[in-house]
Amino acid sequence: MTKQTFSLVPFPATNLPDITVRGNISRQDNSVSLHYEVCGNIETIQFPESSITASRKDELWTATCFEFFLAIKDQPQYWEFNMSPSGDWNVFVMDAYRRVGFRAETKISRLPFDFKKHSHEYSLDVLANLNPIIPADRNIQIGIAAIVQSTDGQETYWALAHPAQQADFHLQEGFIITL
Repeated sequence: MTKQTFSLVPFPATNLPDITVRGNISRQDNSVSLHYEVCGNIETIQFPESSITASRKDELWTATCFEFFLAIKDQPQYWEFNMSPSGDWNVFVMDAYRRVGFRAETKISRLPFDFKKHSHEYSLDVLANLNPIIPADRNIQIGIAAIVQSTDGQETYWALAHPAQQADFHLQEGFIITL
């Protein structure tokens, strides 16, 4: 198992929150373990209300949301994993860039993760079993991202890299971690 650390960078914007988003990721037994930490002036971040029953939901990215993207190296198909601090989640598969063949990934029926508030940071830990979608012997390219909504309603976009003129987490040029 190789653990890689990361720091997300914000897409250039005015009034960026004074926070850092960092963490680590590893792959073992064809599961991806991902840990996010949000540190700094966390009082300025707006989090969605906790769901009574966490479930698969659409459009989680309209509020603070943590995301990661997986693609088999040199393949156009990719998966988008969304985790909301509310406890809700979703996984989508696309046959090619940005909604070509966009659909919920029904081979994944649950996505266990834990969102916690600590005294000076928030953390999110997720363990995603890839066996239903990706063979264990295939290298994967990974993009990691977050949408952070401030208490004033402004959204900022954080990723490993921003390879375009606009924030776009779906560009595989931004999937810069290989596991």
